[in-house]
Amino acid sequence: MVAPSAAPASSSPPPSAGAFVGTVEVLPAAARQRMTGVSWRPGCPVGLDDLRLLRLSYVDFDGAAQVGELVVHRAIADATVRVFAKLFAARFPIRGMQTIEAYDGSDDASMAADNTSAFNCRNVPNTKHWSNHAYGRAIDINTVENPYLPGKQIMPPAGKDYLDRRAVRPGMIVAGDVVVTAFKAEGFAWGGAWRTGVDYQHFEKPG
Repeated sequence: MVAPSAAPASSSPPPSAGAFVGTVEVLPAAARQRMTGVSWRPGCPVGLDDLRLLRLSYVDFDGAAQVGELVVHRAIADATVRVFAKLFAARFPIRGMQTIEAYDGSDDASMAADNTSAFNCRNVPNTKHWSNHAYGRAIDINTVENPYLPGKQIMPPAGKDYLDRRAVRPGMIVAGDVVVTAFKAEGFAWGGAWRTGVDYQHFEKPG
């Protein structure tokens, strides 16, 4: 059951090893203020009222339980909680999970930090088209271990160490694993299966 909560992440203790935290709330005033002019602005393809703040448990690379935050479209909020509950149960490691405002709205900075994030009102790199992140309908996970490969680029550059997808290491996402399976069960598409512009970190569920 997804329980709404208005408490900030810092007010709750870390979960015990077996307790998953997964909450959904309408964007509180403080989150709206942080986002405006950074990850959201007038003219974006989705309004703040249609976005939700999620607090989600994850297991970090040291095996410790943490709680992070994502902002997603309300239409995928509950499905996202269910996905991350499965990842937590499987102890799939996630480096960190902060909303993009922690990186001043910079997708490049967030990727370089190996951050897992979702909403950001931005275009697809190298295009003038809205990304599904701009609709709150896409999630990027462990961006260094799972790079985006548009053309001859490697994003982030540190992802070059993970181009051999046969050498599976912690945090990598590969076909048929728990991450792909959990997202697929909720109707998300995986960018790692694309023929061009392969995007191993990326899951999306367009409306």
